[in-house]
Amino acid sequence: MVDAQEGVVATSDGDVAAHAVCDAILGAAVLGDLGQHFPSSDPRWHDVSSLDLLRTCVRMAGDRGVVLSFADVTVVAQSIRVSPHRDGIRAGLAGALGLGVQQVSVKATTTDGLGLTGRGEGIAALAVVTVDVS
Repeated sequence: MVDAQEGVVATSDGDVAAHAVCDAILGAAVLGDLGQHFPSSDPRWHDVSSLDLLRTCVRMAGDRGVVLSFADVTVVAQSIRVSPHRDGIRAGLAGALGLGVQQVSVKATTTDGLGLTGRGEGIAALAVVTVDVS
């Protein structure tokens, strides 16, 4: 659930962009998904910083010889505007990823009122990362 005034209802801090990048990294390293490593049923992950989870995913991938080179994330939301926060989001993600801001892209789109994101019932994010394998 999402409310423009209240934020996202989530187990962690609800940073959907960071979560999408986490899953992209875990996928690139063939390490499963976010829920497998940080299940919402485990109280340790309640209110945790998504950027801390992202740092952990980067470290886990690195342990498998996977090194990030670029990250791209698209946030899908109807009423929440990303553009005023884009630079800050890029900087936060870049710092957690160990990349330069020029290696992190953040975009946004809407569904023009369609589906759960269009009705304001949620936010989605899709991410792609490129990696080098050593």
